[in-house]
Amino acid sequence: MYEIDFKNPLHVHFIGIGGISMSGLAEVLLQEGFTITGSDAHENSLTQQLERQGARVYYGQRASNIEDTTQLVVYTAAIHPDNPEYACAVEKKIPMLTRAELLGQMMHNYETPIAISGTHGKTTTTSMVSHILLAADADPTISVGGILPAIGGNIRVGKSQTFVTEACEYTNSFLSFFPKVSIILNVDADHLDFFKDIEDIRHSFRLFAEKLPADGTLIINSDTPEYEKIIQDLPCEVVTYALKSDADYTAQNITFDTLGNASFECYRKGQFVGSFRLSVPGIHNVSNALSAIALGMKLGFDATTIQKGLAGFKGTDRRFQLKGKIGGVTIIDDYAHHPTEIKATLNSAKNYPHKTIWCVFQPHTYTRTKALLDEFAQALSLADKVVMTDIYAARETDNLGISSRDVQKRIQALGTECFYFPTFDEIETFLLENCVEGDLLITMGAGDVVQIGEHLLGM
Repeated sequence: MYEIDFKNPLHVHFIGIGGISMSGLAEVLLQEGFTITGSDAHENSLTQQLERQGARVYYGQRASNIEDTTQLVVYTAAIHPDNPEYACAVEKKIPMLTRAELLGQMMHNYETPIAISGTHGKTTTTSMVSHILLAADADPTISVGGILPAIGGNIRVGKSQTFVTEACEYTNSFLSFFPKVSIILNVDADHLDFFKDIEDIRHSFRLFAEKLPADGTLIINSDTPEYEKIIQDLPCEVVTYALKSDADYTAQNITFDTLGNASFECYRKGQFVGSFRLSVPGIHNVSNALSAIALGMKLGFDATTIQKGLAGFKGTDRRFQLKGKIGGVTIIDDYAHHPTEIKATLNSAKNYPHKTIWCVFQPHTYTRTKALLDEFAQALSLADKVVMTDIYAARETDNLGISSRDVQKRIQALGTECFYFPTFDEIETFLLENCVEGDLLITMGAGDVVQIGEHLLGM
C-alpha cells in the first residue's frame, strides 16, 4: 500500500470530495500544506468551504479532472472502477487509497489517535468526546460524521498530538485504522448487504479491537451481548462501562428533566467519580456519556473538566435536533434508521413535552428494511401515530420485493395508526391537516426526510 509522508506534502485528488468524511480529510491535508483537488456531483456547503481554503473542486466527474500534477487519488467505497476519474488514475498509474486507508495513515501522524466505533451512537459520542477535549484545552484534531456547532463544521485541525475520529464498520473500513485508544459502543445487526450475520459483525469488531497495540486501551460497553468474544485474550488494557451489567464505569440515580435530558452519578469500580448533567435527551446518551467519561479519565482529565464538556454538548445536526415550531407543533429531526436507534429516539421523545408523538419515517435501503421488517414495526409502534414515506434506496437498485407498505401493515397489526403516502407533498398536506397544537412531530431516517419538516417550517 502507498504510504503518505506528511513531512513532504503532495497533490492529492479526492473523488467525491463533498461527502462529510472526505471533505474533512481534505481539509486536514490542506492545513498540513498539501495541494488538494477533488470532484463531486454538486456544489454544497462543504465544497464551498474547501474552495475558500484553497482547494480546486470540479463539479461532475470526468477523466480531465485528474491533473498532470496529481500524485495520489483518494476515493470512497461508492466509487467503482468504471468511474472515469478512477479509470484515468489507473491508466496513469497514480497511487490510490480508499478514504479509510487515508484516515488510517493519518493516525500514524499523532501520538494519541482515538477511534470511536459501534453500530449506533458514533457521531454523538465523538461529539461528546470532542467537547471534553475542548473543555480540557487539549487542542485536538477532530473528524466527526456530522456538523458540530462547537467546531463550526465536521472537522477541526488542532496542533496537539491528539486525534479523534469516528470508525465505521461498514465494508470493514475501520480495519484500515491504527488507533491507540478505541471505544466500542455496541454491536448490532446492521449493514446486512455487506455482513452475513451478527456473528460476522462481531468478528469484524474483534479484528478492530486487535488493531490496538499492547500499550493501547479498549473501552467497551459490557451490556453488549457476547462482548467477551471481542475482548478475549487482548494484550491491551480493557475498560468496561454499562447501564445494566457490572462494569468499571456505571451510572446510578439517573433522572430526567422536562426535556428528557439526563442527570446521573458516575462510579468507577464502585468509587464515586462525580455527578454529570447532559444537554441531550435519552437513556442511550447516558450510556454514550459513560464511554466518554471513561476516555476522559484515561486521558488524565479531572471530573470537573469532563462535567463541563458533557454539559456543553447540545447535540449535532440530525440527532434529535429541534428544527422549530409551527402552529404549536414542535418539529424534531433525527437520523435514526435502525430499529435500535428508533427505539432510543422514540423513548427519548416520551420524556419530551407532547400531546401526540407523530413519527414520519423514511426507511433506508431495501436490504435493511427487508432484513429487519418486524423489528422496524415494533420500534415504530412506540410512536402514537406513524407516517411512512417510500424507501430511500441510497446505494441500492434492486427493491428485493419490499416496500414501505409492508412496514405499514405490520405497524397497523400491532395496533398503532400508520399512514403511507408516496410523495412528500402529500405527507406535508396530511400533517398540516392532522397535527394539532402541543403535538411532537419527528422526521426520522438517514435519507432526505428532513425536508418534510423544513418545508412545513418554510425553511
